[in-house]
Amino acid sequence: MSEALRRSWAKDLGARTLYELLKLRVEVFVVEQACPYPELDGRDLLAETRHFWLETPVGEVICTLRLMEEHAGGRKTFRIGRLCTKRGARGQGHTTRLLRAALAEVGDYPCRIDAQTYLADMYAQHGFVRAGEDFVDDGIPHVPMLKPSRPPPPQADTRPASSAGGPGSGLMELP
Repeated sequence: MSEALRRSWAKDLGARTLYELLKLRVEVFVVEQACPYPELDGRDLLAETRHFWLETPVGEVICTLRLMEEHAGGRKTFRIGRLCTKRGARGQGHTTRLLRAALAEVGDYPCRIDAQTYLADMYAQHGFVRAGEDFVDDGIPHVPMLKPSRPPPPQADTRPASSAGGPGSGLMELP
């Protein structure tokens, strides 16, 4: 893979890089999908926003996504958005590579995405599940999806062997 995986907090993005990320998003979401809506929503520059992208050796941005940290109800969650790949670079695993990098950063926290409906199966392969009714956003069918938080690993049974599995222990011996 000759494409470099990059990640930056919003505050650390250079003007040229931000321009290239936004340019790709406009190419895909506004021009290609014929969806004239305001791509600039103010969230790209928030302190808790991170940007991920793949860049060719000559500096061309071919895939990007935005990862936003949210604190709904006092609980830390994440939201992935604006995931897109340049038309000529699709089908080469770039989306999966970026998504895996972002989800590695999310860790055990829950993560949401409003997925275009035709991509729901792809997101399901990364642990996302449907989390609501389908809806239409700017003329494009979407589905809310959630990658639930991972429960903490089970605690090892530290009791002496003689008590493990005894009456009332909640442990069962399986055949």
